[in-house]
Amino acid sequence: MERQLKTIILAAGKGTRFNSRVPKVLHEVCGKPVLDYVIDTAKAAGSLKTYVVVGHEAELVRRAVEGRADIVLQEEQLGTAHAVRCAADEFKAYSGEVLVMCGDTPLLDPVIVRKLVSRHRRSGAVCTFLTAELANPEGYGRILRDESGRVRAIREHKDADTSERAIREINVGVYCFAGKELFGSIADIAINPKKKEFYLTDIIELFLSRGCKVDTLVTDDWTANLGINTRADLALAGSIMRERILKDLMSSGVTVVDPATTYVESDVRIGRDSVIYPCTYIHHGVRVGENCSVGPFARLRPGTVLADRVSVGNFAEISRSRLGADVNMKHFSFLGDADVGSGANIGCGAVTANYDGKNKNKTNIGRGAFIGCDAVLVAPTEVGAGAVVGAGSVVTPGRKVPANRVAVGIPARVIKKVERHE
Repeated sequence: MERQLKTIILAAGKGTRFNSRVPKVLHEVCGKPVLDYVIDTAKAAGSLKTYVVVGHEAELVRRAVEGRADIVLQEEQLGTAHAVRCAADEFKAYSGEVLVMCGDTPLLDPVIVRKLVSRHRRSGAVCTFLTAELANPEGYGRILRDESGRVRAIREHKDADTSERAIREINVGVYCFAGKELFGSIADIAINPKKKEFYLTDIIELFLSRGCKVDTLVTDDWTANLGINTRADLALAGSIMRERILKDLMSSGVTVVDPATTYVESDVRIGRDSVIYPCTYIHHGVRVGENCSVGPFARLRPGTVLADRVSVGNFAEISRSRLGADVNMKHFSFLGDADVGSGANIGCGAVTANYDGKNKNKTNIGRGAFIGCDAVLVAPTEVGAGAVVGAGSVVTPGRKVPANRVAVGIPARVIKKVERHE
């Protein structure tokens, strides 16, 4: 029978080098908070429950993870081992495994973490932790091994001597523990005399001194250990994550004309044979159908859904709107809080004025409607199926252009039926 797995995520630090009033774990990488990536990784690894240890700006973190993780408060930040000890009451009757990760590592690959858990279960170790080899290991804890290659200890960089600092294998900061052994030993970790903190890494030597088995898994993904300690780290993580996202999209059948100038955030879905042109920004959670064309210089903001064969051209922006199949919105236009029927045309410079100073209001544009150049639809408003709004016209709030009618002027007035030519 497979053992249970629960997770502790360490997210109590101040992030001093970030120079921010917002906890570093709540800063975003590709439209998603750093901490959310770690919570998702825990879930993907099979964690039944996740605890986030918070300290600095605890209430902000609590609100951010509500419904996704439980909160444990570390009132005084006395190191990583102390942070884990703060969660001990949550594990009193627990006999399964405990995954421990840092809350500032958004690039952790869930596949690697699953492999770590699987290795731990096969090995019979009390702790299995993740390591990596870096060309420049400066600042990271080093893995000390004996002549046979077995782990002896993790030595933090500040405590390492010259020969130990020459070691390139580092501690990534991801551990899988046997829960009972973890909480049966963690209170015995001594305080570090230099930093006056309790290091979780010291538990490795403690386990070994008691004859317990410790194992490791080495990953060749150098990005796994990348913590977000500065704004420069945040930018680097964003660059790496965007590259991953674009590669996944191209593998799924999407053409990205120039990946270097294309920005696609997390949780975006784009259908096969769609083309994304340069200098396009697609925000978190956007959905794009098959055979669509987006850009160049287009922006699809959150809440945007494009059906199949939609064309969104240069300098067009869409927010919280749904566009039906075969809609054309070629250039210099804005749609906000709009529902656009299939086959409609949004002319150059056309705008839905969705904000009245207090509320965002809805615009409905019917199937096959034609919105002329520089037309303004002041929400809430409706344009019926097959209707035409003339160039430069303004449809005022609460007005409706009936189906198959032509409306022109400021304010727009219905002047005739749409003439259909066979």
